[in-house]
Amino acid sequence: MRITKYTHACVRLEHEGRVLVIDPGTWSEPAALTGADAVLVTHEHTDHIDVLRLAGLGVPVHAPREADIPGGLEVNRVSPGAEFTAAGFRVRAVGGRHAVVYGGQPDCANLGYVVDDAIYHPGDSLHVPEQPVETLLVPVQGSWMKTAEAIDFVKAVAPRRAFAIHDAQINERGLSSVNGWLAEETRHGYRYLAPGESL
Repeated sequence: MRITKYTHACVRLEHEGRVLVIDPGTWSEPAALTGADAVLVTHEHTDHIDVLRLAGLGVPVHAPREADIPGGLEVNRVSPGAEFTAAGFRVRAVGGRHAVVYGGQPDCANLGYVVDDAIYHPGDSLHVPEQPVETLLVPVQGSWMKTAEAIDFVKAVAPRRAFAIHDAQINERGLSSVNGWLAEETRHGYRYLAPGESL
């Protein structure tokens, strides 16, 4: 499976001609959606969903059942624990709520997605799935987290490898520090992929 990281939380998965895109938000490049067969959205915040782009795309979009998605975008509503197929990939929805920033807010639905029992995108949460995953897409910065939590999250999930997501609000110096800490402390194959980089 080919994984391509785009700006912030957007990731594109390709396998045997099928394309699944997760969290194409307003900060991600339009190219992430080129040829997409389906889209997974973890939650309603605009850094994870660009409603206008998706409205014109014409492919199935899966999002949390309770998500407040504006603009009349038609989505397949998903509940925690649901298992379904998107673009030919097997998907399991896990978690349920967005991480708290302050004072109990925001309180919105957030689903993580385990794809083909191998790749896990948690959205804006640090929910640890019950099943093992080979590749973890780990949020590295947000108003709702600190570096120690990202390190503990990688250790709790214990993937074979981990790649950074949710990094668009951190400058080069901060990113270098976060990447150094994660690589040194987790020992789980942590690596930073720049926007547009694939493996």
